[in-house]
Amino acid sequence: MPHDENTNFPTKLAKPAQRALASAGIVSLEQLADWTETDLMKLHGMGPKALKQLLDALEEKGLSIKK
Repeated sequence: MPHDENTNFPTKLAKPAQRALASAGIVSLEQLADWTETDLMKLHGMGPKALKQLLDALEEKGLSIKK
């Protein structure tokens, strides 16, 4: 799967999850850190696997989502 070089999301993040993030205006992991897990899961196209990938990517950067 090609990686969108304009984001720093995981390269294997599913297209529906990428579209969900883009439609919410989230284009970076840093912006993602301003969201809660509950709110992210409400996005159409976001599933548990994609959320786990994003949480892992945030952790690698020393970031986390809001509680």
